[in-house]
Amino acid sequence: MYTVHPRNDECFYLRLLLVNVRGPKSFAHLKTVNGHQCQTYREACQLLGLLENDSHWDLTLADSVVSSNAYQIRTLFAIIITTCFPSQPIQLWNKYKYAICEDILHRLRIQTNNPDIQITDEIYNEGLILIEDQCLTIANKLLIEVGMIAPNRSMHDAFNQELNRELQYNVDTLQEFVRNNVPLLNEQQKQVYKTLMQAVDNNTGGLFFLDAPGGTGKTFVISLILATIRSRCDIALALASSGIAATLLDGGRTAHSALKLPLNLNTIDTPTCNISRSSAMGKLLMQCKLIVWDECTMAHKKSLEALNFTLKDLRRNNNIFGGLMILLAGDFRQTLPVVPRGTNFFCYIFEKENI
Repeated sequence: MYTVHPRNDECFYLRLLLVNVRGPKSFAHLKTVNGHQCQTYREACQLLGLLENDSHWDLTLADSVVSSNAYQIRTLFAIIITTCFPSQPIQLWNKYKYAICEDILHRLRIQTNNPDIQITDEIYNEGLILIEDQCLTIANKLLIEVGMIAPNRSMHDAFNQELNRELQYNVDTLQEFVRNNVPLLNEQQKQVYKTLMQAVDNNTGGLFFLDAPGGTGKTFVISLILATIRSRCDIALALASSGIAATLLDGGRTAHSALKLPLNLNTIDTPTCNISRSSAMGKLLMQCKLIVWDECTMAHKKSLEALNFTLKDLRRNNNIFGGLMILLAGDFRQTLPVVPRGTNFFCYIFEKENI
């Protein structure tokens, strides 16, 4: 008899029943246990006691609850159900679903400024969607294919983490910030601000580079542009090449984490971001008006190529960056010269000659 990998769920459990059930007369007979016809071969195997118990995975998750955060527990749970094939994953979910979704509840309390919000089915559904996304990444399997309950994806649209994050700004505060700071711009900064805002208003897209020495107010101008767009309830994504630079921008994130850039950029010929049209970040990139990438002079050139390819695909537009307006900022004066395949010999010469 041929072997079957456990990832091929129903075939694997069908083979297990064929080996252990004597004289089956039909497939329906194989699914019948003590007069009860099961819905799946997996369920029949469980009722016949052919599957191991999940005590080991239960203890693993129990240890994780003590020492790990909700995201780590969620990742561990996704790994267990996709690669370890527990016999009753739904029971494990029911036992640990609060710990798995605790960060979602915490985030919702902060966003609504209401510490009295309790866990709901919508929050559990969001947790299932996050787990299913991880399962698709790990094994290209839906939750229903690994014996779990399927999440309600339509409910997810009203609970989109990425969109909520970019639309939660206080419009009145932003408008006041713009009114107070636009008069403080000098002539060159005003010219930059007007040019960029005109491009945003015309929705023509394009690639802009804000170049100026350090300390001349690049971050101030960028913050003002972001505030102006967000005060109109539009989406402006603030990225930076480093975590320090990201903290200087309101709502700033590192480009690697936000765009899901591959780690091995220098070895990929045509790099792309790990973002699909159906993902939250994919929807965000299709709706946003502007992407700001600060300190882009520190980024690998292929990270910009990855963003370009991804935006063209997401927005179904062959113009540069999918027709979306991109503002790059940085100072090449702070970038050290790079000698390809250089050695320490050059450093020795510079030091010896006091260059």
